[in-house]
Amino acid sequence: MQVNGFEVKQADGSPESLAKYDGKVLLIVNTASKCGFTPQYEGLEALYREYKDQGLEILAFPCNQFGNQEPGDAEEIKNFCTLNYEVSFPLMGKIDVNGKNADPLWEFLREEKGGLLGSRIKWNFTKFLVDREGNVVARHGPAVKPEQLKSEIEALL
Repeated sequence: MQVNGFEVKQADGSPESLAKYDGKVLLIVNTASKCGFTPQYEGLEALYREYKDQGLEILAFPCNQFGNQEPGDAEEIKNFCTLNYEVSFPLMGKIDVNGKNADPLWEFLREEKGGLLGSRIKWNFTKFLVDREGNVVARHGPAVKPEQLKSEIEALL
């Protein structure tokens, strides 16, 4: 299976097939508005603006599983991201990335690319890079800044 075989929920709760992104390079990130890594929204937006016309899409999945750092609803999250970071890439519905209620896409991402201490997502702003065919090609932890991914993104574009 590949990423484009999954369906996710948009911020308004409506379903969206990731087949919509066939032929695109994806950067999939679990995000939070009240995290020490939250300023990475700025770097993510810069990447999006630089590479979206070449085929990059960034999909942000708000998650409240780490330190209760994303307590808001979809409207609050969108307002925060727009006002503070001018985010223009898609903000999806809030999800769990670990545990029994983990989103199926995130279970797949974790299985495809485990982390240093196993497959669990350890914190907000874990990033998965997906090639144009829907294959998960890299996983980066929260400490890796978006701008550090430029060469990998360029290679896939």
